[in-house]
Amino acid sequence: MLPRLSDPIVAIATAPGRGAVGIVRVSGRDLAPLIAAVCARPLPPRQAVYGAFVDAHGAAIDHGLALHFPAPASYTGEDVLELQAHGGPVVLQLLLARCLEAAAETDPATGRERLPGLRVAEPGEFTQRAFLNGKMDLAQAEAVADLIDASTEAAARSAGQSLSGAFSREVEALRERIVRLRMLVEATLDFPEEDIDFLRQADADGQLAAIVGALDATLDRARQGALLREGIHVVLAGQPNVGKSSLLNALAGAELAIVTPIPGTTRDRIGQTIQIEGVPLHVVDTAGLRETADEVERIGVARSWQAIAGADAVLFLHDLTRRGQPDYDAAEAAIAQRLGLSAAEAGDARVLHVFNKADAAPPRDLPAGAIALSARSGEGLATLRRALLEHVGWHAVPEGVFIARARHVQALRRTAAHLARAGEHLHAPNPALDLFAEELRLAHDALGEITGRMTPDELLGEIFARFCIGK
Repeated sequence: MLPRLSDPIVAIATAPGRGAVGIVRVSGRDLAPLIAAVCARPLPPRQAVYGAFVDAHGAAIDHGLALHFPAPASYTGEDVLELQAHGGPVVLQLLLARCLEAAAETDPATGRERLPGLRVAEPGEFTQRAFLNGKMDLAQAEAVADLIDASTEAAARSAGQSLSGAFSREVEALRERIVRLRMLVEATLDFPEEDIDFLRQADADGQLAAIVGALDATLDRARQGALLREGIHVVLAGQPNVGKSSLLNALAGAELAIVTPIPGTTRDRIGQTIQIEGVPLHVVDTAGLRETADEVERIGVARSWQAIAGADAVLFLHDLTRRGQPDYDAAEAAIAQRLGLSAAEAGDARVLHVFNKADAAPPRDLPAGAIALSARSGEGLATLRRALLEHVGWHAVPEGVFIARARHVQALRRTAAHLARAGEHLHAPNPALDLFAEELRLAHDALGEITGRMTPDELLGEIFARFCIGK
């Protein structure tokens, strides 16, 4: 559900906790009466003014900078007031309460409330108003949250690209090319006796192929941007004492997990986020997979299988020093069977075979695609890092990457599917140009969902609800 968009709103716009500076932000129509009550003076547009923020009796709550951004030259497109005070949580709460109080007071000059209906903003409501007032499109609005949430430098830079409009410009360029082709096709529908020859002369087939090529390039960059935003969920799986905890420590470069020669030391999931070439990897160490009578360890093993089910990549760890032992090999085969593999199979959509302890036993007769390493010495770690990125489809894009979300990738894939069907109608023995035109329209609409041109209110509410309060 969309919030009440006609109400003026106020919120603390900085993160909870203590800091040098904290900001209280107000957005609405005609904030001059509220400014006079809280700042005890009018404010010139877009100039920082130092002074006191006062209570109802004129006593100072705090001293700081006040900035007034009259509409439409503001973040939200409405009048915006920012009060930059000392960053203590009590001070900011007092300022927030004072704004709400002052808004409900009667203005002596008019005899009416200074800012009727002022309320605390909902999560993402400032940015939502910026989108609805045409200050940014939906992809740029989402990039605001992605920039705040970025966990790596590469993700932050890519979010900045999207916020500047790079992604939106590519999407709009594709929409414009589809519109031109739609105009050409729909114009021919009025002259059916000449339509096919006219489309051939206008090279409709070539135009469609060029659009598909440009879309493929955009989709590739969006997929890479989605990886930067979401990261890769990697689960370390295998029998007890194959070196899962040691590998987690080696990848993280810190002693995160306890490592002992006692089987069953790890009894629950231990997670850590690392980065490889700027891509976040959410690595989870799990309890060793085995049958056990220990109730606590049994729960840990069950959680291990749950983590495996939700992983983007599974590192199936094997112990080179125990290969050939009947009990060990039988347990390996049982795990492989549950993973949907044969014991010697290396190729699967998510599973990557890793043979550990290469410093203690020679890595011989490994299945194709398997990686041998030593978590203790670090041998083979660089190869594993590269393999993980390749496994999930990461590659450097020469033109750079813009941050993208799963919904963006899905919309681009739907666009590609509609264009593919459009091509089928065009190349049919008896071309169905009305269906060709309809598929182009659907492709155009799917692209519009990315920037908000064709986005339902329910989706808008879901998107902005994930923002932090005050943004």
